Amino acid sequence: MRGRFFIFNASARMSSATPPAWEKLATTSVAPTRIFDLCSIRYRHPVRQVERDFYVIQSPDWVNVVALTTDDRLVLVNQFRFGIDQHSWEVPGGIIDQGEDPVAAGVRELREETGYVGTGARLLGSIHPNPAIMANRCHLVLVENCTRVSDLSWDTDEEIQVTARPVDQVLAEARTGLITHSLVLSALFYFEPHWREMQRNGHGR
Repeated sequence: MRGRFFIFNASARMSSATPPAWEKLATTSVAPTRIFDLCSIRYRHPVRQVERDFYVIQSPDWVNVVALTTDDRLVLVNQFRFGIDQHSWEVPGGIIDQGEDPVAAGVRELREETGYVGTGARLLGSIHPNPAIMANRCHLVLVENCTRVSDLSWDTDEEIQVTARPVDQVLAEARTGLITHSLVLSALFYFEPHWREMQRNGHGR
C-alpha cells in the first residue's frame, strides 16, 4: 500500500492457521445469462458474526482437450475472443453438458471444433478457473493418436482456425507469451510431464 513499507523477517513463521470458512446463508440470482448466472451470495463469518454479500459467477463446468496427433503434434485452435477483443491460440474445449462425463465431453468438443478423433482419452486433472469469483471447474483431458477424419460442427458464431504444431513448439509458445489463455497454460502444464516421460521412453525420436 502507498506510504507503507514492509520488511521481511527471516525468523517469522512461514505459515499460519487456516482461516475459518464462512457460512453460506442464501443465494440470489442477479443477472442470468445464456452462459452463466451472476449471483449474490450472503455469507456469515463464524467468529466475527458479520454478514456480507459476495458476487459469484455460476457456470457449468468446462473441458479443455490436449489432442496429441499420430505424428506428435498438438491440435490448436485460433478464435476471436470478445473478452480481450482479439484472437487467441488455445486447445480445443467448451462447456460440458449437464450430466455429461468430462472425458466424453472432451472427445465431443474435439470432434466438433476440429474434426479430430483419437484414442486413449483420459482425465489429466481438474482445476478451478478463478476461485475468488467462479464456482465451476475446468477438466483437462488428454486424447492421443489423433487424426482429422470428422466433419466440423461449430456453434452459432463460432469461426475457428485449426492447426497442429509440434509439441515442443507449442510448449515454447506457452513460455514466450504467444499462448496467453490461463486454462490452456494449465492444460499444457499437466500434459508436459506426460510428454517428457514419452520422450524418455523413446517416443518422438
